[in-house]
Amino acid sequence: MEGATQTTLDTWTVAGRTFTSRLIVGTGKYKDYALNAAAAEAAGAEIVTVALRRVNLSDPSQPMLADYVKPERYTYLPNTAGCYTGEEAVRTLRLAREAGGWDLVKLEVLSQTAHLLPDMEETLRALKLLVADGFHVMVYCSDDPVFAKKLEDAGAAAIMPAAAPIGSGRGIQNFLNLGLIIEQTKVPVLVDAGVGTASDAVVSMELGCDAVMTNTALSEANDPIRMADAMKHAVIAGRQAFLAGRMA
Repeated sequence: MEGATQTTLDTWTVAGRTFTSRLIVGTGKYKDYALNAAAAEAAGAEIVTVALRRVNLSDPSQPMLADYVKPERYTYLPNTAGCYTGEEAVRTLRLAREAGGWDLVKLEVLSQTAHLLPDMEETLRALKLLVADGFHVMVYCSDDPVFAKKLEDAGAAAIMPAAAPIGSGRGIQNFLNLGLIIEQTKVPVLVDAGVGTASDAVVSMELGCDAVMTNTALSEANDPIRMADAMKHAVIAGRQAFLAGRMA
């Protein structure tokens, strides 16, 4: 099938690593690691984010993420969820690199707000420290085109603007800003945070995003496995529509 061939060959690359799936899924919010693994499989994901402060990677007396979401099957993307200062984020990722050898990482530095919005000054400061230390950094950020450009100029490997606040499931709230970020950015742009259902993923990809990151939309769905499957097809459909080009 022509469409299937196009989908298979349509890869994307971040920090020199190439992937076929454009859907990244999270870990740590599911009722157990077995459900997490099943959702990641249903999503067809190749990358899973790993919240270093929220999942068990090292205590064999407790269920461990790696026993279910196999590191040989998925690219682990360590992230700094739960960090509120640049120092916390940098320290967390340095420890992760020592423990697992990871240098492709996701940076997020949250603000002390009710909706866990990113603290962009601390994020930019931490990014510069991490880039200088040899990390390849995918950066969670606000949907501010000016700050997105600063992050790219500082060496970000990918820009990951929030569609809406973390865990809100409200979908894209500012199409204009997201479009401006996509238009100006030379590294991959991924929608991160705020995706609630498959239609949000479709629209993100139709706008020209390189990939979509989702966690709560799967883990808190009534049927996480079915939602993961829906998201997989949504990302493929949105990407195909973007490549096809909307009618004038």
